[in-house]
Amino acid sequence: MIKVVIIGLGTISDMHAKSYIANPEAELYGVCDVNKERAHTVATKYKIQKVYMNADEVFADPNVEAVSICTWNHTHAELAIAAIRAGKHVLVEKPVAMTVKEAEEIKAAVDNSNVMLQVGYVRRFAENAQVLKAFIDQGKLGDIYYAKASLLRRIGNPGGWFADKERSGGGPLIDLGVHIIDACWYLMGRPKVKSVTGHVYSSIGNRSNIQNLDFYKTADYDASVNSVEDLANALITFENGSSLMVDTSYSLHLKKDQIALQLFGTKGGAELEPHLTLVTEENNTIINIDPQINQSTFDFDGAFQNQINAFIGAIQSNGPSPAPIEDGVELMKMIEGIYQGVGQKDEVKS
Repeated sequence: MIKVVIIGLGTISDMHAKSYIANPEAELYGVCDVNKERAHTVATKYKIQKVYMNADEVFADPNVEAVSICTWNHTHAELAIAAIRAGKHVLVEKPVAMTVKEAEEIKAAVDNSNVMLQVGYVRRFAENAQVLKAFIDQGKLGDIYYAKASLLRRIGNPGGWFADKERSGGGPLIDLGVHIIDACWYLMGRPKVKSVTGHVYSSIGNRSNIQNLDFYKTADYDASVNSVEDLANALITFENGSSLMVDTSYSLHLKKDQIALQLFGTKGGAELEPHLTLVTEENNTIINIDPQINQSTFDFDGAFQNQINAFIGAIQSNGPSPAPIEDGVELMKMIEGIYQGVGQKDEVKS
């Protein structure tokens, strides 16, 4: 059994904990958080013996074989590199880093080690994504040349560290956009980035004035703190000539929240969200195909369990990583390119 410690016990860490416990090949050996009370509360909840107050204690423990890094975004690179140098396998939550430079530093550490790193691109592990990928790998869509990714919240700024650019690195683009970009990019065959043209808007704020409509708020929600964007959109062009259009928001004057992930190929098309549908032609007739599967839309619990299972499996088989640091570098080129392109007339070249 692989002994794992979770570092950082915010909301997402609960998904890591439940998934490790449900995996018979993993042992949730310990938890780590600078908040002593929270660390002991989580340890009691999951009957965990080891509690660490800082990451250095985790990295110094020879019994620890792997870690899940679930801390604030601005700490991801530093902790991932320290874990790698300590000989620990790493699952790091998205985004892998705050910048391309940081992502490349993580890659250098991985390249000089004997451990495996996986980036938390959980949407690629969802059942609908895996089923669609199998169709794509069999050539059912032909050559995919265009994709669209949209995840729009009308009132969805969680506040807290999510709204603090110094800790998060940005708003909906680096929080939500990275997931939908990765899902489409993964299904497109992970082509190399050529150029990025993007726009970022901070026009209406976090809309904390809205009443009679609930939305997720962090424990330290403060309406006066908001240094991240409301909306981002972009056109990403790849070296193979394909392109991806994306938009994502926390705050937008929109009738209702929306998600749509679409791919278009020479032989057919597909919608991954809001539910899996394939579009093709037979006998000169357009046909819509709805695969009969358990989860035709993104299932958070199932996708997370698949992600953790893949991480543990990759450790036991000595890789390769199902979401390697190379993917993290390419995703950061897209994210950073969109942010850097704001106010510039020319495309941002990768």
